[in-house]
Amino acid sequence: MKFTRFAAMGGALALTAALSACGSSTKTVDQQAEAGSGAGALVGVTMPTKASERWIHDGDNIKAALEKQGYQVDLQYAENDIPTQANQIENQITKNAKVLIVASIDGKALTTQIQQAADKKIPVISYDRLILNSPSVDYYATFDNFKVGVEQATSLLTGLGLKKADGSDGDAKGPFNIELFAGSPDDNNATFFFNGAMSILQPYLDKGTLVVKSGQKDFATVAILRWDPATAQRRMEDVLTSSYGGGALVQGVLSPYDGLSIGILSALKSNGYGTGTQPYPIVTGQDAEVASVKSIVASEQYSTIYKDTRQLADVAVKMADAVLKGNKPETNNTTDYNNGKKVVPTFTLPVVTVDKANYQKVLIDSGYYTADQIK
Repeated sequence: MKFTRFAAMGGALALTAALSACGSSTKTVDQQAEAGSGAGALVGVTMPTKASERWIHDGDNIKAALEKQGYQVDLQYAENDIPTQANQIENQITKNAKVLIVASIDGKALTTQIQQAADKKIPVISYDRLILNSPSVDYYATFDNFKVGVEQATSLLTGLGLKKADGSDGDAKGPFNIELFAGSPDDNNATFFFNGAMSILQPYLDKGTLVVKSGQKDFATVAILRWDPATAQRRMEDVLTSSYGGGALVQGVLSPYDGLSIGILSALKSNGYGTGTQPYPIVTGQDAEVASVKSIVASEQYSTIYKDTRQLADVAVKMADAVLKGNKPETNNTTDYNNGKKVVPTFTLPVVTVDKANYQKVLIDSGYYTADQIK
């Protein structure tokens, strides 16, 4: 995955160099061991919101795993309010938390709080969303977010018949009308998703095989602040009204998140899609939320990107446990994730595209969901 990641610098920064830089914003392994005291230590965990099903799973999984290892956990949800999340982190520092695991609402909004943690020699693990513009982010646990976008775009092409499931060219020729959506502009991952998708879609747009009738193609225009489904629904309705009169139909929608997909599908349904003569377009998604999996089973949403939050929670817990014991956590990427101040040592996990053909095997047989949850 060679695409530039937030002003990524060429070459890895050695972790020892990052930790030995002058100033109170850096911590050696010995200082990490001093900050943590093993069993019974308090770990502060902050998640963005309970409005998204996946963050509830993340928080619950992290809390349960840490408590199983004998740690205390202060789990907080900020309901997508940045000042609330900042206050929660400050309170965790005041409570003498020994490690912070932070899934930020706005990656650029927590530099003051992360510096306060550094001043107290509290290690910080950035969770799924990279905290930006701070030299004091120690580790990052995430999925391969550029690959998420690649997989979403590939699924869109497969649904349209331009690609086959094995990756070879499909029989469809186009042109197909598609519309683009992106995630929240204050979430660093949103640009990864969009750039990954556009790396696949752009050649088809250049050839005219895919056409964005609205003309809205740039990230700033198609981004949905705070990943809000209602905003996505309104935008889809506006696009349909302004660009799809006279019998023209939208045949594909790049949606980066299941919550947005549900809002988009609601707008499409209100405009007559989903009937025998006017089927739903190919609509992508992400996070394999229950509502969207049910929608996929019902042949409405076409696909979603499954990210096993159990695995991500496990990575974050292992990182926290390691630094609390004075050890160096395992990472598998020390080159790509530059937060504007440093390359953050990272552990990335793979993702899986889920559609009607494989949801049973991927989601139910694996125990992620029960069959009853998807009925």
